[in-house]
Amino acid sequence: MLLQFLHAHLRRPNGFALTDLNWTLNANEHWAIMGPAGSGKSLFLDALAGKMTLSSGQLLHPVGPLKTEVELVARDYSFDWRVAGAAQFYQQRFNTQTQDDAPTVRDLLQNQVRPVGTTDPASVALPPPAYEKQWLRETASQLRISHLLDRRLTSLSNGETRRTLLARSLLRRPRVLLLDNPFSGLDAESRAQLHLVLNQITKTNMSLVMVLDERDVPDCVTDRFVMGGGSEGEERDEGDKKLPAHSPSDPSDRSPSSLSSSSSPLIQMHQITVRYGEKTVLDGVDWTVWEGERWALLGPNGSGKSTLLSLITADNPQAYANDLTLFGRKRGTGESIWSIKQRIGHVSPELHLFFPRQTPVFKVVASGLFDTMGLFRKLTPEQTAQVEAQLHALNLWDVREVPLSGLSAGQQRWALLGRALVKNPPLLILDEPTQGLDAPHTEQFRRLIDERCNLNPDLTLIYVTHYPDELPESITHTLRLAEGRSRG
Repeated sequence: MLLQFLHAHLRRPNGFALTDLNWTLNANEHWAIMGPAGSGKSLFLDALAGKMTLSSGQLLHPVGPLKTEVELVARDYSFDWRVAGAAQFYQQRFNTQTQDDAPTVRDLLQNQVRPVGTTDPASVALPPPAYEKQWLRETASQLRISHLLDRRLTSLSNGETRRTLLARSLLRRPRVLLLDNPFSGLDAESRAQLHLVLNQITKTNMSLVMVLDERDVPDCVTDRFVMGGGSEGEERDEGDKKLPAHSPSDPSDRSPSSLSSSSSPLIQMHQITVRYGEKTVLDGVDWTVWEGERWALLGPNGSGKSTLLSLITADNPQAYANDLTLFGRKRGTGESIWSIKQRIGHVSPELHLFFPRQTPVFKVVASGLFDTMGLFRKLTPEQTAQVEAQLHALNLWDVREVPLSGLSAGQQRWALLGRALVKNPPLLILDEPTQGLDAPHTEQFRRLIDERCNLNPDLTLIYVTHYPDELPESITHTLRLAEGRSRG
């Protein structure tokens, strides 16, 4: 036996609890932890990693100290104050002048991160590299991040960051590796590679415990633990029925005949090029989006999707160096950034990463009316009604006073979706909006977007995902990026 919960009682600050939890991890077992959003899956992993105290019951770990033998793969930069300090705001990835203090991937993996603001590197004594160069090379190669080793962490895409954090944990050779939705944010090729990596890990002395969606369960999984709504999980065998999958046709094959007649282009891009040092992220991209069109923006990790969107959302200063027109006005002609943002509803992994965690859900959703990272003004009665209607529509009313930190990762993303939708903007930009959501919530969100599109023929949509089967039925156009170039 490696780990065991005996009559364990776990509780979140918002009152959610898992009670009388009994579960055992034995050698050569690899578990998939499953269940709906908010059922306690991340809470389960945090308790296994020793990051929270049990209210009652026991966590037995004869394998050895949790600190050294059990490793929870970091979900974001918050695991290290020095790294978190370098990642100061969510637009930072698109601002090269703010990245000089950020550690490189190699710095992170070798545990040689200097405090933010260090002006004289020689004055800071760093520990020796944590790992032999050969072990670092092998792990980086295994996770396809060798080319990232000298890149700043704040310049990485969402998928590149997730692979880097997994490499950081694998380097430590723990006895038990805990992963929370490890496939989220990864493109199809990276997901396939991660399946191979996980299967290889199981041939070593390491055991895996993973929070997973049904579609991502790797072949190496030997057991499942299905959780639900605050009650004890139930062990299920491999014969369990899978959640129904929705598989719409490829968006490039859909007819645009259902679109309303568009009166004007909302976005006009001509030969868009974005460079950071010697790296070209976007290379001569042409793209026009007309009012009422619904686009899928597809491409592998690092292909330039988020950078392209940052030009539209007024988060990237290189917009002024390009031929870009938004809502009928060319960038750099005196337009206000806030006048652009007022017309856009936006959600992204970066926004989720940097949104203040102590913000109550009501204020999270309400902040979408003003495009701020929190609510800093009093709402009118009309605005209050708008927010309340959105909370009810997304079944968030009962947690409206709970801070983001008191919710599961999936529930946090659902609240940020409400923030993007609350002002009924003419342009919706949804960058991996269902990341962290279970299959029923993903399907619910797809239906919600289709309903919005059907009710408002003039609504324009840009939707990014690495899972084509998640795309709403209303998608009619596709832009594919590869290595910063348009592929149709």
